[in-house]
Amino acid sequence: MKRKYKVKTATKTIEREYNYIPVRYIIAGLITLFEILAIIGIVVACCYYIPYFYIAAWITEIFCVIKIIASDDNPDYKVPWLLFVLILPIAGFMFYFLFYSRKLQKKFIRRLEELKKYRYEKDQEKILDKLECESAHASEQAKMLCAVSGASVFTNTNQTYYPLGEDMWQEMISDLEKAEKFIFMEYFIIEEGRFWNSILDVLKRKASVGVTVRILYDDIGCMSTLPGNYYKQLTKLGIEARPFSRLRGQADSEFNNRSHRKICVIDGKVGYTGGVNIADEYINEIERFGHWKDTALRLEGEAVWEMTRLFLTDYGINTKRLPETKVELYPKQSNMRADGYVIPFGDGPSPLYDRRVGKSVIQNMLSSATKYVYMTTPYLIIDNELCGSIENAALRGVDVRIIVPHIPDKKIVFGMTRSFYHRLIKSGVKIYEYKPGFIHAKSYIADDEYAMIGTINLDYRSLVHHFENGVWMYRCDSITDLKQDIEETMAKSIEITPDMLKTGPITRLIRSVVRIFAPML
Repeated sequence: MKRKYKVKTATKTIEREYNYIPVRYIIAGLITLFEILAIIGIVVACCYYIPYFYIAAWITEIFCVIKIIASDDNPDYKVPWLLFVLILPIAGFMFYFLFYSRKLQKKFIRRLEELKKYRYEKDQEKILDKLECESAHASEQAKMLCAVSGASVFTNTNQTYYPLGEDMWQEMISDLEKAEKFIFMEYFIIEEGRFWNSILDVLKRKASVGVTVRILYDDIGCMSTLPGNYYKQLTKLGIEARPFSRLRGQADSEFNNRSHRKICVIDGKVGYTGGVNIADEYINEIERFGHWKDTALRLEGEAVWEMTRLFLTDYGINTKRLPETKVELYPKQSNMRADGYVIPFGDGPSPLYDRRVGKSVIQNMLSSATKYVYMTTPYLIIDNELCGSIENAALRGVDVRIIVPHIPDKKIVFGMTRSFYHRLIKSGVKIYEYKPGFIHAKSYIADDEYAMIGTINLDYRSLVHHFENGVWMYRCDSITDLKQDIEETMAKSIEITPDMLKTGPITRLIRSVVRIFAPML
């Protein structure tokens, strides 16, 4: 199915065409809907026609309520599910069995043991000992992050910070042109256009001369931006491509646990990450919600090993046969002399990650800060624990500032974002809205010493459900560049004052209801 639309570039208006929800997605959605309705219908029919079956349904509902209450999940996640189960007795507990679990699908879990062969060997004890001599608190944060994410701490890794997607674009093309062994790319969104086409031209040439090229894109993330069989088209070009968690119409958690990661690895030596997807609005070639403000980070050195491992894990759980390891995946690089400590890490569902990694990193930065914490995020929909951590830092006298968009991409989500303003501002947090347009950057910095850049938004999708990745940094060169960029961004933003928070009763009611069910969205 095709759809045409017009977009504005810097100099003219152009007409573009893209695939709008290919047929296989529609079929998968209809199959899922049929499965849900059929299961609920069968249970309802059994309650109506089979004597005393309703007692079994009633016992099942009690079981669901007890299990939700006794679970280790965040109370903010439990409350909406309890309401859902109690308000809709049969449909509620059926949806609970289908969608409550945030664990990785069984078909993925079966591959995890095999994927351990892609693990690199890293002796980090000396690095951690050196870090502890410099800062016991930083060492504690690094050890915690490595423990919960399975990552390692690295030194001697150069970092380059990009305040805009278009700044990263040409550097990435240059690095791709230099690839000799392999190129790995994983993105939530890839859309045909100038950005992707410039990359694809390089990938085709590299694949034709024997460079291993592997592409992983999220199947739902690219639902309206790529043809349904796009991975087959790339395969014909010599590129090994797979959609992440291909939508098949199963009434389970396949609509959760999407890959929101942005990873580009070149020869295991250079890696890119940040908020930038491969679509033209991310480099301001087209305008959708005003100026698109995003950030990216380039790593060069052994820290790229962890990004390679993350990609291979994600690629491996989405293929029938594991890719052969023909090339040297983790090359030694002893010529790097950069300052600071770097931990690239991943986050995602159980059993890959038993704890909320990104949330823990942000909370540690807030608890350790003594001067300031600056954060940029496109969405601000957080649980009570994280909200409390932000408030506590501000109440201790830490200068906490959060920058969000002024022009939203989703009005309901933007309404939920604004519903947190009053509570946070009351505690001393300063909220800014990026006046020129939409800020998509996910950047966090504290006291000129700690920073985290990656794909992790301050919302439930990102902090709980999705596969995410980020880079934790301590006393790294790029932290100064990040701070300068955030200060310049704040200068272009509107500071929200209490007088600006007045809303009507209907708006407040809608926001209150939506916030209750936000953890389920």
